[in-house]
Amino acid sequence: MTPRNLKYPLPRSLFPRAMLIVIVPLIALQLVVAFVFFQRHFEGVTRQMTRNIARELAVAQQVIDTSPTAEIAQLRLTNLSQPLEIALSLRAEELRPGAHRRDLFDLSGRALVAEMADLLGGQLQIDLAADRRQVDVRLQTDKGVLRAVIPRSRMTVSNPHQLLVLMTATALVLAVIALLFMRNQMKPILQLANAADAFGKGRSVPYRPAGAEEVRRAGAAFLSMRQRIERAMEQRTQMLSGVSHDLRTPLTRMKLSLAMADAMPEAREMERDVEQMEQMLNSFLAFARGDQMDEVEDVHLPALLEEMAEQARRGGGCVETDIRLEPAELPTATLRRAALARALQNLLSNATRYGSRTRLSLRTTPRAVQFIVEDDGPGVPVDRREEVMRPFIRLDSARNQDRGGGVGLGLAIAQDVARAHGGALELSDSEALGGLKAVLRLPR
Repeated sequence: MTPRNLKYPLPRSLFPRAMLIVIVPLIALQLVVAFVFFQRHFEGVTRQMTRNIARELAVAQQVIDTSPTAEIAQLRLTNLSQPLEIALSLRAEELRPGAHRRDLFDLSGRALVAEMADLLGGQLQIDLAADRRQVDVRLQTDKGVLRAVIPRSRMTVSNPHQLLVLMTATALVLAVIALLFMRNQMKPILQLANAADAFGKGRSVPYRPAGAEEVRRAGAAFLSMRQRIERAMEQRTQMLSGVSHDLRTPLTRMKLSLAMADAMPEAREMERDVEQMEQMLNSFLAFARGDQMDEVEDVHLPALLEEMAEQARRGGGCVETDIRLEPAELPTATLRRAALARALQNLLSNATRYGSRTRLSLRTTPRAVQFIVEDDGPGVPVDRREEVMRPFIRLDSARNQDRGGGVGLGLAIAQDVARAHGGALELSDSEALGGLKAVLRLPR
């Protein structure tokens, strides 16, 4: 596996990664300590105890060699068994040298067999598997096979279960302490991430830098950035509001003058021009107020959808609705109702202006909400869909301007509303109606 691929098995979140950094070395240390201890405990101590037994078996072998007959040797072995605490016997059987038996994971047994073979020679057969509480040793002599049955406890120490339990408990306690410490260290980072995410969705939640020095510095930088952005948005809104106020005064005078000059043939045309200028001014203000949105609230999605569709029908549009909720028992979402209504109104206005048939659909999942507006109009070329969502962009060749006034802010306002909620506005072709399909996707 290349270093480039090593990053993929790692957890995506910072907290599990930090826990891995703590727990993996802890486990590695425990394994190293256990390996070193067990190696010395089993092999070192087992070899020393085995040497003592080997000396006693050497004495028994010497007794056999000095006995004139096998019967006398057996009698002497019987008398020797009690003081040595070893069951000694002389058997007339065939020995299979080297045919030792032990369990696969019997670490102390491996050291025992190796030490006995070094001390007593190759004419030896040891069985550790028949009875785990005993060691069956068979040694070839000139008068037969010497069999010695030795308690296992005299040749190897018992497994240190208490030490294993202590090591495991210590590792668990250290892991819990590390978990609590890392959780406490992660809280300021999560608070900063939540504050930044909320600000990206247009909400200004209370935040106070805390935690380590580096996290505090990042939090202070975020607060400074948030203040500068909010100040810039406020200045922009105030400037455009002032411009609006200055422009509305002469527009109002013109409307009054035109109302008093109904007899003039040009009065109606000039009045329409004034109304269009006022509509353009309202669009500018709506776009300027895009960042200064209302507070979030629980919005009943099907009711909002039907309300917007009915409003478009009153304006002369042919609008059908399609609602699909998943799960059905969650018809509400926490959104900015006025801003969302303004975005849907702009999308429906575009759809009814350039198409004869419009469909407004609602799709919900536990994590997202989708408002889909489709029409049967001429649509928008694929290579210009990103461009058309920028402010003051109008595609007159594709969406005929003669069908209604507009300043190119409808899609820009809808996109701003989507981004303020942490969502997005996507344009594509409508498979059902053949025109433009606008999907306003918002997180719940």
